[in-house]
Amino acid sequence: MIRVLIADDSAFMRRVLSDFFTKQPDFEVAGTAINGKEAINKVKELSPDLVTMDVNMPIMDGLNALAVIMEEKPTPVLMLSSLTQQGTEATIRALSLGAVDFISKAGGSISKLDSIEDELLEKCRNAARAKVHKIPYVPQKRLADANPVKNNPAPPVMKRVELPVRQGLKLRSTELPTTSQNSGNAVFGSKRPNLILQARGKPQPAAANKVTPVVMTSMGSGSKKLVAIGTSTGGPQALQQVITRLPENLPCGVVVVQHMPAGFTKALADRLNTISQVSVKEAEDGDVIEPGHVYIAPGSHHLRVREEGSTRRIVLGQDPPVGNHRPAVNVMYDSVASIGKNLVAVIMTGMGCDGCEGMKKIKAAGGYSIAQDEPTCVVYGMPKAVVDAGLADEIKPVQNIAQAIVEAVKR
Repeated sequence: MIRVLIADDSAFMRRVLSDFFTKQPDFEVAGTAINGKEAINKVKELSPDLVTMDVNMPIMDGLNALAVIMEEKPTPVLMLSSLTQQGTEATIRALSLGAVDFISKAGGSISKLDSIEDELLEKCRNAARAKVHKIPYVPQKRLADANPVKNNPAPPVMKRVELPVRQGLKLRSTELPTTSQNSGNAVFGSKRPNLILQARGKPQPAAANKVTPVVMTSMGSGSKKLVAIGTSTGGPQALQQVITRLPENLPCGVVVVQHMPAGFTKALADRLNTISQVSVKEAEDGDVIEPGHVYIAPGSHHLRVREEGSTRRIVLGQDPPVGNHRPAVNVMYDSVASIGKNLVAVIMTGMGCDGCEGMKKIKAAGGYSIAQDEPTCVVYGMPKAVVDAGLADEIKPVQNIAQAIVEAVKR
């Protein structure tokens, strides 16, 4: 029996969800909460197997409530999300805070929720079996600092860009522009006036969320390599652990398949981009894979890699799902298997066995494989299939996967 706590400020929504669960023989409604603060208290009091959590609630919203729950009494949480831009960004933040999964309110409205009843129940059953871990609480204000909001006070990361020297008005040395000693950007007026600082538009992560990227001192033969990562349930949090630790000078590109519906992968990529040293984007058809860049397959699109001489290019397609997934890890793995010894394939937390068949082809072609270990997986399904098939060269906890990737790329 799965005991569920429903947290939503809408009485109608609480009633609809309660009706869904009470009709099922394997569910029981343990209680309801009308705001995040009450949800925290009910989790401590009732010890439910699962919490369904709305984002926008009075007194305390769902994100802060989730953060407290994951620190004080880790419990599987399924978020209810709207399909608005604000809703998708909040959902990605929730997944990075430890929510197991989410479900979209059809059309952004509760009036059509009955159309996704089957999906809701299936996701709740799966989420209730997930293994969740204690995550230190970060207050909402500090969480906002790590996101691309307009009022983010964090300074942009700056990089030097070579510009051609232009002939123009020549100033005497006493008239050369200078910068404040406190600016940290003393370039104008230096010995190389043809250098300027260009903002990359990537705010520094908040101190509480900051991780130390792996240091890569030598590129070696890594420029010929490619990293391919596949993940599903628990993936956004795992990707945050891995991508944020990759060094900016990673000499190869990274392609990622995360099982996620359309509309959410861009928010995931944008969030990771703001808190990572490497550049992260939602993949577009025709993208040339560049070093130090991560490309996440858009929801509802398969991602393949095509080699054109020394160039690797991303090809997106909406051909039928494979194993009920689009994007599918197996599709991506199949397309990169021919890269052979220059491929590093990573399989992380997720339900089912997507990626196992593709990994067989990768290993047959001489590729290198890294699997996430069971203790750090939210769901030990996809990595388990690879490990049980004897296809994993390394089995690593999620916090060590970035280091394993860097070492594999350097070989």
